[in-house]
Amino acid sequence: MAKKQFKAESKRLLEMMINSIYSQKEVFLRELISNASDAIDKIYYKALTDDSLTFEKDSYYIKVAADKDNRTLTITDTGIGMTKEELENNLGVIAKSGSLSFKKENEIKDGHDIIGQFGVGFYAAFMVADVVTVVSKALGSDEAYKWESTGADGYTIEQAEKESVGTEITLKIKENTEEEQYDEFLEEYRLKSIIKKYSDFIRYPIKMDVKGQRPKEGSENELEEYEEEQTINSMVPIWRKNKNELTDEDYENFYKEKHYGFDKPLKHIHISVDGTIRYNAILYIPEKMPFDYYSKEYEKGLELYSNGVLIMNKCADLLPDYFSFVKGMVDSEDLSLNISREILQHDRQLKLIAKNINKKIKSELKSLLKNEREKYEEFYKSFGRQLKYGVYSDFGTNKEVLQDLLMFYSSKEKKMVTLDEYVSRMPEDQKFIYYAAGESIERIDKLPQTELVADKGYEILYFTEDIDEFATKMIMNYKEKEFKSVSSGDLGIEADENQEKADEVKNENKELFDYMKNVLSDKVKDVRVSKRLKNHPVCLTADGEVTIEMEKILNAMPDNQNVKAEKVLEINANHEVFQSLKSAFENDKEKLDLYTKLLYNQALLIEGLPIQDPVEFTNDMCKVMV
Repeated sequence: MAKKQFKAESKRLLEMMINSIYSQKEVFLRELISNASDAIDKIYYKALTDDSLTFEKDSYYIKVAADKDNRTLTITDTGIGMTKEELENNLGVIAKSGSLSFKKENEIKDGHDIIGQFGVGFYAAFMVADVVTVVSKALGSDEAYKWESTGADGYTIEQAEKESVGTEITLKIKENTEEEQYDEFLEEYRLKSIIKKYSDFIRYPIKMDVKGQRPKEGSENELEEYEEEQTINSMVPIWRKNKNELTDEDYENFYKEKHYGFDKPLKHIHISVDGTIRYNAILYIPEKMPFDYYSKEYEKGLELYSNGVLIMNKCADLLPDYFSFVKGMVDSEDLSLNISREILQHDRQLKLIAKNINKKIKSELKSLLKNEREKYEEFYKSFGRQLKYGVYSDFGTNKEVLQDLLMFYSSKEKKMVTLDEYVSRMPEDQKFIYYAAGESIERIDKLPQTELVADKGYEILYFTEDIDEFATKMIMNYKEKEFKSVSSGDLGIEADENQEKADEVKNENKELFDYMKNVLSDKVKDVRVSKRLKNHPVCLTADGEVTIEMEKILNAMPDNQNVKAEKVLEINANHEVFQSLKSAFENDKEKLDLYTKLLYNQALLIEGLPIQDPVEFTNDMCKVMV
């Protein structure tokens, strides 16, 4: 029997197919099962217009069978089958899709979409097989034919024996090499895992003869071997079921089955869209942060299905970074895929889905915040930091999306509050949203810089995470209210009389402050009388955009650029320490030098900044004591 040659273009495509188009060899089974599903779909469509045909779904199935002894893997379907001409046209010309032409001829538009449209998936079999044999009997034909190929060398077609309508594909699995273990594609457990991974939601049963052991009848200790036919796939995906049929437990079970996390999800979101683009999605907001969430190893993304067949395990394009904690899947019939189905050919549809999903996630989080506050706060403990990064990144592009989801600890409420809640209770005379930054709530509570704002009766937001100030710098203002650090040079609330008194003290003691500034050299921008301190003798504040807390954070980073805040040492003129400074200035400049350095180091300690010379500091303390 003469061997027929693939066309030149087809030969080159086949060589490329075997070597580079697919990223993983295991997808050959996904492709063959998808083709088998298409073949059964074609009978379904024929039955819609042909009264002589009846379509009883229970009669149709796909079967996968491995024979280790002969190193063969067989995929059988009860679909429409192929004539000799169809074998020649569909398998002899690579990238000529029988499914695509069938779809066009029958003007298929309803939801029972046909998966394979490129006509190349079949050839993925050559990634794992030396010989591929196809025996097929077409619907309405009395004859069957066998197509066989060893790859790029060509193929043969001859008459064959087959009783039932359908197609049987037998792969002669390659021998193992040093780099590849082809034996895995003959192992029952491996085949089952591939089917579950990619083809779990194919709408027809995928069957396998499964071997195992069970207790022997009438005996407690003896086991007997058995072999039985089992359906491996779930068939009906949860996302295609009516939401009213599903319970919270159903969604939680799906979360566990798909290994989205080991926790219990806080919230599930079930989306069904039938508009410009059709898709279904089930999304989960986790309760706990994955252990590797802030590491390079963490991969964001949703599972992406095309008509029930898994295309990508992690489609990162479906989620913005700030919602990277969301788990789940999306299934759409409308995606334009490349020939391997592993890369999206055009991203217009995907962008549309991603945009809708983004809106839905935000909506659900706002609903959680409004209606289930405790749950939201639990979520925020794990992922609030990520929302703040989202505000800060991309130069604040996403601040409008995220700012209403942010929460900070309140000095008044003694709990987490939103920006909206803060602004809604601001007194009429309050100009700014005040915040204090520090390592912890306890530490901020003791900051001397908070005295004037607190005394005025204004609420202070506590920024305890390194990203907090950077995020609010991007927001700039919320509901026309600017953010103001309690450590900033001008708080905007100093009373006129305080200002007059401070100016008076400043003018009277100008030489003292100039001398202290000179002692501290380049450590501070200025030494001045404080308008904010009541009980504490000293504090550090900052002029300019970079606050002291921001300096600490930036300089702790690996690419430390030695960023410095423009520090100001503020002295409380009402504290007895100030009298000691004045006395020393008049009578003992050496003592004033000592007092100035001590006060500066005290201010550093209050801020949680390192003292440049601890030994000198302890010696200075001893000098005061002596």
